[in-house]
Amino acid sequence: MKLNYLLIPLVTLAVAVGGSVLTSAGVSGWYKTIKLPAWTPPGSVIGLVWTAIFALTAAAAFLVWNGSGAKPRLGLIAVVFLLNAALNVLWSLLFFRLHFMFAAGWEAALLDLTVIALIVLCWPISRLAAVLLMPYAGWAAFATYLTFTVWNLNR
Repeated sequence: MKLNYLLIPLVTLAVAVGGSVLTSAGVSGWYKTIKLPAWTPPGSVIGLVWTAIFALTAAAAFLVWNGSGAKPRLGLIAVVFLLNAALNVLWSLLFFRLHFMFAAGWEAALLDLTVIALIVLCWPISRLAAVLLMPYAGWAAFATYLTFTVWNLNR
């Protein structure tokens, strides 16, 4: 069995659980007291979107890791995937636990840049992997805009 068949799902699960734990702490209290734009998706939709994004991202990681052209760039791509994972969890910490909405907005912008970098890095190895990451880029851009909008409504 290849190591990636264990590592990729474990990292994906760790990011999902870590973000969920940090988010649930804020959603149950503080989040209910802040102003949100009318177009804020309900929590159930956000949860479904993140579940799909995690599945697509894991699939993209498998495609790249197992791609024949991945070897020269695999280290860099792995670092960017791990940076993306850390930023994903950090956003939940900044926004939901620490209530640093402005910092969370800038951090979300960095998260989006890592997704764009992953798309660019993955494209030569697996166009399918790059395409699978595109919904993540779109959602991260939306989340960045939403975060700054929430900050602006509550400052």
